[in-house]
Amino acid sequence: MATATTESVVGDGAATTRGNEIPDARTGSDTRTGKGSKPPQEGKRTISFGKMLVWQSRGVSYTVATLILGYLTIYCTDTLHMPAAIVGSILLVSKLFDGVIDLVGGYLVDRTNTRWGRGRPYEWCIIGVWLFTWLMYSTPESFALPVKVGWIFVMYTMVNSLFNTFLNCGNVVYMVRAFPRKEDYTAINTWGGTLLMIPAVVFNVAFPTLMAKFAISPQGWSSLVGMFALPLAVIGIMRFVFIKEVTDADVQTHGEKTKFRDVLSVLRHNGYIYIIAFATFVFNIIINMGVQVYYFKHIVGDLSAMSILNAVMIVGIPLAFLYPAIIRRTSTTKLMIGFLFLSCIGYGINWFAYDNVPMLIVGGVLASVGSSPIAMVVALLIIDCADYNEWKGIPRMEGTLSAINSFAAKIGSGLGAGLLGVLLGMAHYDTANDSQAVPQSGLDMIRMLYTIVPLVMFAVVAFILCFYKLDREIAVIRADNEARRKEVEAEMAAEAAMGSELATVAEAETDNPSGSMSDGNEKDEEGGRSA
Repeated sequence: MATATTESVVGDGAATTRGNEIPDARTGSDTRTGKGSKPPQEGKRTISFGKMLVWQSRGVSYTVATLILGYLTIYCTDTLHMPAAIVGSILLVSKLFDGVIDLVGGYLVDRTNTRWGRGRPYEWCIIGVWLFTWLMYSTPESFALPVKVGWIFVMYTMVNSLFNTFLNCGNVVYMVRAFPRKEDYTAINTWGGTLLMIPAVVFNVAFPTLMAKFAISPQGWSSLVGMFALPLAVIGIMRFVFIKEVTDADVQTHGEKTKFRDVLSVLRHNGYIYIIAFATFVFNIIINMGVQVYYFKHIVGDLSAMSILNAVMIVGIPLAFLYPAIIRRTSTTKLMIGFLFLSCIGYGINWFAYDNVPMLIVGGVLASVGSSPIAMVVALLIIDCADYNEWKGIPRMEGTLSAINSFAAKIGSGLGAGLLGVLLGMAHYDTANDSQAVPQSGLDMIRMLYTIVPLVMFAVVAFILCFYKLDREIAVIRADNEARRKEVEAEMAAEAAMGSELATVAEAETDNPSGSMSDGNEKDEEGGRSA
């Protein structure tokens, strides 16, 4: 699949306005083998629809797994009858592991060199995600509260801190080595991201209905999650099986191992990644708070209305097809800022809607559509940061950059779920007894978390994104990187030619070891005759 035009340059409004495409040295040769290849012609489609589907298969699996994690708090409070404050604390404490593990994970991915590639081997972690997610939702009802706490903590930490870490760190690393052109990245993260929205909408429509039918007991939750886990684990590993890494992005550091001081250098000198990480952090707080199900259960009083809202959200999917054109004419960050404004309007409508379902649908669609670019195009900004690293003379470090963003995402998701439990506990929300009514303070807290809190937080994100200046400079940065790449490739070609010439001379001397001695004897005989 291709974007609307093949002239788009990721995150670079200035370059696309001039209509100039920065050439990409990665399309010219495979730097690991030294074999040349014909670069793709402009206007030619380089990613087929079938290949796009295969590439996004792991994304489909990962997306659904993430959505299921969003129901963890209500599973713990309403099914396992665990206090909301304790549940929130479990999720928050689990995040203490993520800081170290994420940075170590990015470092390990950047140092990985196997016959399967650098980022590709970590695709197997999707199996671990589903296995431990199912185990988490299979907590035995007979467990005492301390054992339940320990079980949930261990399972959640394995899913989030271990397997998700390596999936996120390896994703961009895998992508830039599986596809040769920057236009491919735009297609994958915009049009391909649109494909991920379809199963997400289907899940959001179907799961509340299935939840009402099956998730009425701990055994029901286990069966429900198991129905998703097995097929989606198989789907998730398809990308590893069918798509290989075909190019080496690190031309300038060819043959060099990433050192830990390179990680520290990125942390010190690339401030742009922190802006991206902040946007990801806030986005994950909001989407992982899981407050929607509480809102429709206790304020609207009808979970089926939640399914209707999620079904109507499909109308926003076609807007994602406009992302490449908007990026081409403006920039990636301007796309995000503009859509965040729509999201804030949506949350404002939700505040005034209260339990009015039609108004909640309008507000919900705007809120969802407005925040979608953060999830879909943030990888493009990470690639920009990798180009910036290369321009600064340090390794590209896609794995480390992805680790920083992954760290922000997981801290945000854990903080969102944790804050929900803690704040509900502070508002005296208690379901230890099924017949116990939710107090007004609990209802007010649910309403604030569903409307005003995300409105304010997304407004702050839009403001912070205004300080991301890299997309104004990226055209010059990529041009400089391209010139350096050509120099490095020329040096490598010259070294290869010299090595070939020396090998030829050595081979000739090996074939005729007495040749030089015979020539010397002939000259001595001629000298004697002259005398």
